[in-house]
Amino acid sequence: MTTASMSELRKQRLRRRLERLLGIAATEGNELVPLRNGDAIFPAMLEAIRGAEHTVDMMTFVYWKGAIAQEFAQALAERARAGLRVRLLLDGFGAMEIEQELLDAMDAAGVQVAWFRKPLHLSPFKQNHRCHRKALVVDEHTAFTGGVGIAEEWCGDARNPGEWRDTHVRVRGPAVDGIAAAFAQNWAECHDSLYDERDRFTEHEQPGRATVQVVRGSAGFGWQDMQTLMRIVLTSVEERFRLSTAYFAPDTYFVELLAQAARRGVRVEILLPGPYTDQRVCRIVGQQHYGTLLDAGVEIREYQPTMLHTKIVTVDGVASLIGSTNFNRRSMEHDEEVMLAVLDEEFTAALDRDFDEDRRAGEPVDPARWLRRPVTRRLREAAVTPLRRFL
Repeated sequence: MTTASMSELRKQRLRRRLERLLGIAATEGNELVPLRNGDAIFPAMLEAIRGAEHTVDMMTFVYWKGAIAQEFAQALAERARAGLRVRLLLDGFGAMEIEQELLDAMDAAGVQVAWFRKPLHLSPFKQNHRCHRKALVVDEHTAFTGGVGIAEEWCGDARNPGEWRDTHVRVRGPAVDGIAAAFAQNWAECHDSLYDERDRFTEHEQPGRATVQVVRGSAGFGWQDMQTLMRIVLTSVEERFRLSTAYFAPDTYFVELLAQAARRGVRVEILLPGPYTDQRVCRIVGQQHYGTLLDAGVEIREYQPTMLHTKIVTVDGVASLIGSTNFNRRSMEHDEEVMLAVLDEEFTAALDRDFDEDRRAGEPVDPARWLRRPVTRRLREAAVTPLRRFL
């Protein structure tokens, strides 16, 4: 069998597993453009907003302070003043740092701003279930998703600790509907009006060749779609599994899936934050699993230049996952998330090239050295164990 035939077989087999076990149909003919770091991400998003003619729907977990926060608020407000329907959905916890003057300016311009589960208004149970999705949908035909929040930390090109490393993706084609549905699902909880006369519900062209399944994880009890998604790709991978994630705090089940893949001959490579992280406790929790993974032959590297905030998986060079989901219990069990399962060699190759670049900037975790780590470090790992399910 030729390499091309093998790749096609792997894609079709993975597609059918994803569709049947998740119950979500994949769409064909999508165009996906990966955007690396704020210098590429923010101009593309702002250009799309400023060029909008009918509707702009945006949701984000983080909306903090700084010039980029002001720039997005101004762009949204300008489109609302021009008569477009502009909606902004903010997580009640993640976006608490947004400046009131920005909210006032957007409100005065006609932007519809809604808050997802403000902590002061909720029971303790609901406070733990956040909307971690990031999505921008413009005129129903162009969408963006990935790991980026609206804050100065994401500006730049990961050149120093003040510029975080992250990836977003621009999507055109039928998969835009899945991202729009992720917005609508959370907007429906916060607002009485789900759509209006400016929503045209137009058909999509097929501008590209990528097959995409949009998976939405929702907060609740029981097994979630995000867990199923990760389970399918980990049990389906045959040659190489690459994971780049900002927050690595899985339960023992997913640690064992990673180890099993390595033991059956899969090259498993994991890239995680190093000395720069905004969640140090989460990093320590993840390090508890290093021994098990290293013993199984998993390669672990810690990214050195700055905070690594990506949420990317690539599988056998033919498939990839990208979106808002981290490889931790919070993303897979507690929060609202959105992830694209992409079956396309060209897009996956672009993400693999980025992974190669990031991997070179990562410090490998040496198994022998890790085994000799100090007792004080082991005690820190044990101390944070009770927090694992919330991270």
